[in-house]
Amino acid sequence: MLSLRRARNLANRLGPGLITGAADDDPSGIATYSQAGAQFGAGMLWTVAFTLPLMVGIQMVSARIGWLTGEGLAANICRVMPRWVAFFLVGLLVLANTLNIAADISAMGEALQLVVGGPEHGHALLFGLLSAVLPVVLSYDAMVRVLKWLTLALLAYVAVVFMLQVDWKHVIVQTFVPALQSGTSYWMMIVAVLGTTISPYLFFWQAAQEAELRQRSTEAEELLSHGRFMAEHLSRIKLDTVVGMAFSNLIAFCVMLATAITLHQHGVTDIQTSRQAAEALRPLAGEFAFTLFALGLIGTGMLAVPVLAGSAAYAVADLFKWRSGLDHTLAEAKGFYGVLIAATVVGTLVDFTSLDPIKALVWSAVANGVIAVPIMAVMMLLGRKREVLGDYVLTRRHQLLGWLATLVMAAAVVAMLVF
Repeated sequence: MLSLRRARNLANRLGPGLITGAADDDPSGIATYSQAGAQFGAGMLWTVAFTLPLMVGIQMVSARIGWLTGEGLAANICRVMPRWVAFFLVGLLVLANTLNIAADISAMGEALQLVVGGPEHGHALLFGLLSAVLPVVLSYDAMVRVLKWLTLALLAYVAVVFMLQVDWKHVIVQTFVPALQSGTSYWMMIVAVLGTTISPYLFFWQAAQEAELRQRSTEAEELLSHGRFMAEHLSRIKLDTVVGMAFSNLIAFCVMLATAITLHQHGVTDIQTSRQAAEALRPLAGEFAFTLFALGLIGTGMLAVPVLAGSAAYAVADLFKWRSGLDHTLAEAKGFYGVLIAATVVGTLVDFTSLDPIKALVWSAVANGVIAVPIMAVMMLLGRKREVLGDYVLTRRHQLLGWLATLVMAAAVVAMLVF
């Protein structure tokens, strides 16, 4: 009984960080992790351990900015950069998110077709409509509960691993004592994993959710004026972010490991999509593992698409100073919901065009790469300003992790452009 009560208390303390972390493992991300495991076996598992502290560091910065200022990331960017720069970055964010939505909805349609048959495009249209409608018709609290429950879909990938024969000693060594390779394809895969793991839409979403929590809190002013209460809330942000990013990387680890054990060991090394990964897994791991893998794609897609569309909507609303937030009705926040619906609908309709979802992902990765580094740098600058965060500016440890994440992403972007 006591453990159940503790579990409920923990679940209640988790929110923006958990949802943000889970949304990072969208179908497009699953495809990248599947390719990493299939192509390089366990040799890419170390990237999961390497990126975890970087993710925690930079996401904690975005969460602090959102809570302490009560405003989203785009509004805060305008404090230290010209508005035209903010408009440029947000424009690329909307483009990247829309292309990512297109790829995710296409993957969800393919996954459902694999499990139950039927028309792939019809399934994609259904998922697109659900993703556009649910954030509009559900209250803030109901939508958060839905997103929290959808995070459980990712446990399908953990289950797949435990259905396989795993040499855990070899896995641990490869994770913490990696044998680096020298080939171009190896380093390009590292860049792909970094770009998939540390994405701009995650910064905007978590900052916006924390800002919305601040605005909805009846104790906000008391929290800001009393150190003990503020320390408790910042502790909640830290716990939420650490758990969310750890969960995100656990899923990435399991996907890489599952495809390494099955696909790589059987010579299947060229996986371009999450559908191909599921199909290749079927004869090697069995029908049940295949079904879990495919259903996991649907669950994480339904989680990620509202986050992708929502982060774009929050960013645009911040720039134009529109009322925003999932706690408002459509009539109260027309611009915010208009962007959210438009991004989802356009992303869905891309599935009915000749645009290749893989090419959409490539362009999305390029756009994300262009905006990630300057946004991260601005976040770190904001985190040092007392006029922005008051007495709760970033500690040296937070600054170290945040700037390290920024430098690693900068190196990844340079590598992406060079190769």
